[in-house]
Amino acid sequence: MIDKRVDSIEAALIDVRDGASVMISGFGGAGTPANLMRGLDACGAKDLTVIVNSLRFLEGQAPGLFAEKRVKKAVCTAARGRGKTPSDYELQWQAGELDIDMCPQGTFAERIRAGGAGIPAFYTPTAAGVELGKGKELRLFDGRPCVLETSLRADFAIMRGAEADRFGNVRFRGSQANFGMAMAPAADVAIVEVQAFSETPLAPEDIDLPGVYVQRIVLAPDTGEIRG
Repeated sequence: MIDKRVDSIEAALIDVRDGASVMISGFGGAGTPANLMRGLDACGAKDLTVIVNSLRFLEGQAPGLFAEKRVKKAVCTAARGRGKTPSDYELQWQAGELDIDMCPQGTFAERIRAGGAGIPAFYTPTAAGVELGKGKELRLFDGRPCVLETSLRADFAIMRGAEADRFGNVRFRGSQANFGMAMAPAADVAIVEVQAFSETPLAPEDIDLPGVYVQRIVLAPDTGEIRG
């Protein structure tokens, strides 16, 4: 019998090891898997690659990742800290201890979607001729310069949903979905924390993320979901 429910955050993240790559959903706080982020902080894994929209939200929920220098690379669209004092990840980046791959948000989303679709790379006009496109392969399409962007995949993807059934089918609440629907197919193991379990299979019209893309679901009603 298929049952993708696990009993705890620790069980959901049990095989996250040193050197793992982790996609983390969330936009402006909505859909941010705060409990799984804290669990990632607590698991002690190091030399991580994190793929997340905003590093500030990750540091807020998992401060040990940067305070203990456990992230070696970050792919993101925003890396500016809060306030005048530089954050741990800003200091590490300035010191050359952290590799940050910064890209426009639309490109970020498409790199993830392409990874899930099996597309290794694509051309986009976004960032052509500016600093973010520096050093990337350039090609003209109908006279318009475009840069080559590589797709993104990861060992794990973590996200927040409203409800799931035992088959791993997930319903999101509004903007909770954001990057999660692209991240799940682009990861070897997709893990979703949810507000509630449905004792019966979700109706087809209620399913936003099919269970075929989800490996584990964990109940986490006390979300601490961040609001920007």
